[in-house]
Amino acid sequence: MGEAFSALGISLPQLIAQFVNFAVLLVILRLTLYRPVLKMLDERRQRIAEGLNAAEIARQEAASAQANIQAQLDAARKEGQEIVANAQAIATRIETESREQAAREREAALERARNEIQLERDRAIAELRREFAAITVAAAEKVINQSLDPQAHQRVIDETLAESRFSGN
Repeated sequence: MGEAFSALGISLPQLIAQFVNFAVLLVILRLTLYRPVLKMLDERRQRIAEGLNAAEIARQEAASAQANIQAQLDAARKEGQEIVANAQAIATRIETESREQAAREREAALERARNEIQLERDRAIAELRREFAAITVAAAEKVINQSLDPQAHQRVIDETLAESRFSGN
């Protein structure tokens, strides 16, 4: 077999030396280059996984924040609607109270006017009674041609007026 290798131009001791060199080189590369490269690749894989996890966590937090913001917007919208409803209710109540107050004031003014009319009527009736009494006295004096006692005459006039249609009206 040695001859077959020599015919091909291969030297067996040189081939063995190259195999030994290759094995030594393979061990050296494995210790110095292969392990650090694998370690670097593992670290990179781990960093990528951590980055993906962080991105997923950030996405979940963003979704949670978006849901929270939407809930706050809904709550603010509801609160705004409640404020508007309360303002409308207050405006309606104020309007109703104003109308009621105006009606009360109108009724009070009407009652004052009625009272003033009644007082004027009573004054007019009293004035008419006085004038009627004075005319009656004057007529009676002319008829009798004598002067009556004013106090007795007033008593007679008051009794007559009480019996007449002017007494209550």
